Amino acid sequence: MKKFGLCTLATLMLAVSTHVVAAPLRATLFVNGDIITVNDKQPLAEALVVRDGKIAGVGSRDEMSAIAGKDAVIRDLKGKSLLPGFIDSHGHFTYTNRLQLSANVSSPPVGSAETIADVIRLLKEHHQRMPEESWIQGYGYDDSLLTEGRHPTREDLDKVSSTVPVVITHVSGHLLSCNSVCLERAGIDASTEAPAGGVIRRKAGGREPDGVLEETAMYPVMHSLPALDVPSQVALLEQTQRDYASYGITTVQDGAAMAEPLEILYAAADAQKLFVDVIAFPYMSLTLEGLEQHPPSAEYRNHLRIGGMKVTLDGSPQGKTAWLTKPYYHPPHGQGADYAGYPTLTDEQARAFVDYAFENGVPLLAHANGDAASDQMIEAVAAAREKFGRADRRPVMIHAQTVREDQIDSMLEEGIVPSYFVAHTFYWGDWHRDSVLGEKRASRISPLRSSADKGLPFTIHNDTPVVPADMMRLLWTAVNRVTRSGKVLGKEQRATVMEGIRAMTLDGAYQNFEENSKGSLETGKRADLVILDRNPLKVEPMAIKDILVLETIKDGETIYRR
Repeated sequence: MKKFGLCTLATLMLAVSTHVVAAPLRATLFVNGDIITVNDKQPLAEALVVRDGKIAGVGSRDEMSAIAGKDAVIRDLKGKSLLPGFIDSHGHFTYTNRLQLSANVSSPPVGSAETIADVIRLLKEHHQRMPEESWIQGYGYDDSLLTEGRHPTREDLDKVSSTVPVVITHVSGHLLSCNSVCLERAGIDASTEAPAGGVIRRKAGGREPDGVLEETAMYPVMHSLPALDVPSQVALLEQTQRDYASYGITTVQDGAAMAEPLEILYAAADAQKLFVDVIAFPYMSLTLEGLEQHPPSAEYRNHLRIGGMKVTLDGSPQGKTAWLTKPYYHPPHGQGADYAGYPTLTDEQARAFVDYAFENGVPLLAHANGDAASDQMIEAVAAAREKFGRADRRPVMIHAQTVREDQIDSMLEEGIVPSYFVAHTFYWGDWHRDSVLGEKRASRISPLRSSADKGLPFTIHNDTPVVPADMMRLLWTAVNRVTRSGKVLGKEQRATVMEGIRAMTLDGAYQNFEENSKGSLETGKRADLVILDRNPLKVEPMAIKDILVLETIKDGETIYRR
């Protein structure tokens, strides 16, 4: 088995400069605004100098004017705020890209589907714009927000088409619903047994599939989808990157990259079509042998690098497939009162992936929503550290929605970095309280306050395309924890505004072993910047979501301007 060398990789990731300079350029001097550095040693500054894609100085206006020189370009911020570019600590970049070719069947405020009839209508309208024989694909339906309070079934989707496959993915990405033609193409019928780590939902009183598939049971459908056209997907990346940049994001993650997405990313890098940094994490479905073909790198090549590997340990709480230690407040249709979700991997399988990562120096992302899945990760990491040493590996627990206080202590002990999906407090906070977890457990989802008070570094994310990559709304959720209905969910777990900003910048860089080159406004770091119309530290907390991104700057070059 090929070994990549953990200590060597970690050292390189912390030390390497990833920006190649062609020739000296005139300096740019930013003045007359609120410059929020996210540097504890120098929290605020009067001026900032950028030269050759890097920050050349941060400090007083007089000092920075001297560094910039007489021919510097003066950028008058006119009272606006300058911050480090935001880091997408977890999301699915290429999946977001491909959804440009799918119907948006999300509920408000992301989409317009309020009923199953709306879903059917939107799919039909989408099909009219596509080749007649093409698969009809949609994304983002949410049973918790549809008037009917249920998943669309095969019978519903047969109304869209009885001749071509129809498939729509749940907003969580952990379930899908498909029509009869799609089930037939995937080879799923009454005789099909559910795979380990998945569920084939059945019609009441029998074994006939109702069209809803959970977790690993989705794989036959996903593998039946038409192959992606690499050149067309690369072409779409221009708009996808602009969308991310419009939210102030300068580094994005592809957090579960399989073979086709990796091919698209490599092609985009080869063609120099990337202008934000993309960190890709090959997915466990590639198998250990497949993962060896994509070793992690500390250096970017044309804005792309492989960051490590991704494993999934359970499902989603809003889809009621997350693996909990205690039963769901209201179990999903067809499940008993003791239903607590289920694991994706056995303990043995989970330990094999973690051991591989630790032995070979591969940074690890592990999706764990339920506290039972979090236990599985913590135990696997603890065992691997005993085998392979306690070096600085920073394994990341993705989502970490329901972690307990004792698990926060264990994560701190084992060096695990949680990346919290705190946007759940708004999008599904009411659903978690009233149906998924009950008020006591729901009030503790994404426990930012407990983590900060115990000194556990954490990041926050949107898991795009699950929700839009809106970083100001993400910060708003971390600070306010207000649900769709306007109720506060767990005020004792609120973060401060500065803690939230840090979780989207410097701690995001730390998660990626990039804190020496990104995440704060310090001399020598890359000039990844965002300009906001207001200072999030000064506005009323409830107004944070309304702050506008005016400009996003990557390596000193503007990539978005409002």
